[in-house]
Amino acid sequence: MARLMTTGTLVMAAAALLLLAAAADASSYDYAGAFDKCLQFFEAQRSGKLPADRRVKWRGDSALTDGFSQGVDLVGGYYDSGDHVKFGFPMAYAVTMLSWGVLEFDKEMVAANNLQRALDAIRWGTNYFIKAHTEPNGLWVQVGDGDSDHLCWERAEDMSTPRTAFKIDINHPGSDVAGETAAALAAAAKAFRPYDSMYADLLLLHAKKLFTFADTFRGRYDDSLQSAKKFYPSESGYQDELLWAAAWLYEATGDEDYLRYVSQNAEAFGGTGWSVLEFSWDNKYAGLQVLLSKVLFEGRGAGDYADTLRQFQAKAEFFLCACLQKNNGHNIKLTPGGLLYVDDWNNMQYVSSSTFVLTVYADYLAVSRGALKCPDGEVKPAEIVRFAKSQVDYVLGNNPRGMSYMVGYGSYFPTHVHHRGASIPSVSDDKSTVGCMDGFDKYYNSKGADPNVLHGAIVGGPDANDGFVDDRCNYQHAEPTIAGNAPICGVFARLASEPADAASGDNSPAPSYSPPHDSSPSSKGSPLEFVHTVSNSWTTNGVEYYRHVVTGKNTCGHPITYLKLHIKGLFGPIYGVSAAKEKDAYEFPPWLARLGAGEQFAIVYIQGGPAAKISVVNYKTA
Repeated sequence: MARLMTTGTLVMAAAALLLLAAAADASSYDYAGAFDKCLQFFEAQRSGKLPADRRVKWRGDSALTDGFSQGVDLVGGYYDSGDHVKFGFPMAYAVTMLSWGVLEFDKEMVAANNLQRALDAIRWGTNYFIKAHTEPNGLWVQVGDGDSDHLCWERAEDMSTPRTAFKIDINHPGSDVAGETAAALAAAAKAFRPYDSMYADLLLLHAKKLFTFADTFRGRYDDSLQSAKKFYPSESGYQDELLWAAAWLYEATGDEDYLRYVSQNAEAFGGTGWSVLEFSWDNKYAGLQVLLSKVLFEGRGAGDYADTLRQFQAKAEFFLCACLQKNNGHNIKLTPGGLLYVDDWNNMQYVSSSTFVLTVYADYLAVSRGALKCPDGEVKPAEIVRFAKSQVDYVLGNNPRGMSYMVGYGSYFPTHVHHRGASIPSVSDDKSTVGCMDGFDKYYNSKGADPNVLHGAIVGGPDANDGFVDDRCNYQHAEPTIAGNAPICGVFARLASEPADAASGDNSPAPSYSPPHDSSPSSKGSPLEFVHTVSNSWTTNGVEYYRHVVTGKNTCGHPITYLKLHIKGLFGPIYGVSAAKEKDAYEFPPWLARLGAGEQFAIVYIQGGPAAKISVVNYKTA
């Protein structure tokens, strides 16, 4: 937690200060800047020989002999998260989603002056996939072993762990990872087509062969490769990836054979049967259903396929309505602060993917002048975009903690990221080798902030109650992934292009709301004067929640060195004070040792119903 900030007579915790700023001006988010940083994270995750013009100067070349001991060149690609394993399954998904973002928002990316960097991020992945596809019915899908890699905390440039490579083939099938890689190459081929047609042709050649391999020799890759099961298991099976790959090949080629494949296998493979509440590197159904809805919107699914495509669309709308809390009770949960909440482990990846499909579907509807018909009411495209924007704004800081969950964005963000490279001094600053176990003692367990800012990394995010512990050991919430970053990159570009008064969104600041029941005023003789405001409100699962901000001003004329408060009627999370031993009792937080005369501090809490009642129980002055 950041230490006390003092400006004139204002003293308060950095978290509370920034929360107030975010609540007061939610319209100030720099989406173009967030898009740029989102892409910069992919530069930080690069493996192999890095280009001279790289922006992430604290990174160096790494893993320059990957695959060599097994007779193949597997140099390049991306590290998936805070470690140094190259997992092909989530890497391919990340490239698919980056490519889809370019296809939907290329003009917006041009306006943000970052289309080339987006294409570069895709190409870094696709170049690696081309290397990894060494034969028609074979694909190298992993380099490094998660168990041995996790035993060390060292820079990628110092890696001492085994770099064993793992392959799928006709005897060890992996339809899921081969299908996802085919989807990535096909989507990338379409993205590159206007700019580099020869490269697009090459990508498409590999995509077609990989799809044939995946479909002909069916099986789950984590059944063939036990080393993958613990880290990226294919729990949804491989059928979703086969449909996903075929849909992307249809997008890239226009060949109706692929659309026929999707139609003929729609029911058997779960495409029109699965109603899902997540979209992720593992479960592609929601993304598939939205992508095929686009075919219907554009009138390319007439004739024999129209009925099947409408079934896909119905399933897509189930997911979208669940996100929007209008699905007859079958909704994705929201935190009290309004964030979609699917899983405690790296929940932001689901926020990222959901936000993407919500945004693109809203655009499809807007072009067709339609609306989303949910069980609990009709939702116009503008409302869908507004909800998607609320998720993006939460990521960037409009949340109960006032924290940006994108590292390097704003002035209050995680500084103890679960990431080896970020936590250890750069090899350009300290050329001495950091040993496997040395890194744990010196850096993993260090309370110091990361010496290298991992710009653009979106960490796993808060828990179900909007709480977050900025601790390197907190890998479930403090670790970023390329799979989590990839979908939302395009959404940043989309929002950056939207004028403040756009009909499809709302860039106005969050309105001020009157509290339903104000806090009781300080009693006569109290050393503090409390001022209570409500900076925002929203409805979650039928309950109206309020973000309460209470400032306490020292009016006693002397510095206060100890304070005990009684807070009655508190039901939600609270920030800016620390719980005392007694029930409903709170004290100054650790970073606030004294409150000078005339100075203020802030308390922030969230709950539905009446406001809490705050009173002073005891205090001491200097």
